Amino acid sequence: MEKKIFVNLPVKSLEASIAFFTNLGFFFNPKFTDENATCMVISENIFVMLLVEKFYKGFTVKEVCNTATHSEVILSIQINSKQEVDEFMEKVLSAGGIEPREPQVYDFMYGRSFQDCDGHLWEVFYMDESTMPQ
Repeated sequence: MEKKIFVNLPVKSLEASIAFFTNLGFFFNPKFTDENATCMVISENIFVMLLVEKFYKGFTVKEVCNTATHSEVILSIQINSKQEVDEFMEKVLSAGGIEPREPQVYDFMYGRSFQDCDGHLWEVFYMDESTMPQ
């Protein structure tokens, strides 16, 4: 059986999160979508469960991270070219995302970061492994 990953993120407004990520070109699996949650498809084996905070709290005894002051995780997505990274970031910024730092440029990698509408940190990057230092 092939492994899949489901990342779970708390969100304040499911509707706002769906609108934000729809603007970035993602789609959602209706089988796993109701008033409490939705399943955002990243790829064939990678999914992000966006869970309304009250519902999310049912899965943990810990407090939900305050993304205005703390970071719990950075989610990174590899993209096929530098140009696609920049095109993706244009969508992020026009959808209301925030770019908290300058692009990261290395000989073998180019990446940019953004915060979604709930303050979760994401990175999109292109990496040419054939030019990586040994």
